[in-house]
Amino acid sequence: MTDLVIRPLVAGEEELFDSMPDPLPQLRKIAYADGIAAGGYRPENTWVALRGGQVVGRAAWLLPPGAVGAPWLDRFDLVAEPEVGAALLRAAHEALGGPGVYYAALPAHWRRRPEVLAVVSGPMEAARLAGLVERGERLRCSWTGTPLPTTSGRYMFRRPLDKAEINTLVARIAEPDVLTGVETAQGVGGVDLATDPLAWLGDSTEQWRVGVADGEPVGLVRPTGDACFPLIAYLGLLDDAVRGELLVEAVRLLAEDGAREVIADVDAHRVAVLAELERTGFRQVRSRVTFTPAAEQE
Repeated sequence: MTDLVIRPLVAGEEELFDSMPDPLPQLRKIAYADGIAAGGYRPENTWVALRGGQVVGRAAWLLPPGAVGAPWLDRFDLVAEPEVGAALLRAAHEALGGPGVYYAALPAHWRRRPEVLAVVSGPMEAARLAGLVERGERLRCSWTGTPLPTTSGRYMFRRPLDKAEINTLVARIAEPDVLTGVETAQGVGGVDLATDPLAWLGDSTEQWRVGVADGEPVGLVRPTGDACFPLIAYLGLLDDAVRGELLVEAVRLLAEDGAREVIADVDAHRVAVLAELERTGFRQVRSRVTFTPAAEQE
């Protein structure tokens, strides 16, 4: 690595970052220049590894304007050996005040795709060598107009009585099925979407729906078309039996408002939730593996 140069970008070097071809063009992502223009990416938070003047590794930390948290590693691409990537990360961590969270965006079903594994194994190994540890995986699923399953008619869906009812139900739901944008809520607003969704989604109860059976609440969902794209921000159950019909209700509300696609994020280990999403017409479009500093695992 004697001819290796590792450094942050300086203003006006956006083209240097983009001179490295995108190794995963099938993934939706914000263009680096657009991120610079919006203020989320900054040259001082973007590092490159150069060999012979060519970019062989690049890493961009993201912190949207107004965010309360620390920057997180949002883009990390590598065409050199993992040791080069680890050196890049270590240098950046030292300059940025220490390692932070890395969200590795991956194509759906990446473990079963040799051509994808060949691309992502290097950066992931580099992250491990730099002291980051895998913490979990979340899957992004997308509904794009598939006919919705017929519902049983057993459940009624109504708006919450007030914010207090939402908070009461959230407190009773130990582990929500769907939390879309939970990483952004935490990183930008310092909000735990699972336990305090109103702090991130706003005080209005209009878009929330409560699933009711025999007069008793059995589930709670918050579809929203007010984000960057229509999505199911929160879905939690008090009775697993309502899962499929609550999903259908959420998608129906968004589709009636004009949505042609609906996004939902689910933890990869929630097999029953993922199966119900697929029965509702959702398909996996992306995986996100979270890495955190090793010290946070202790």
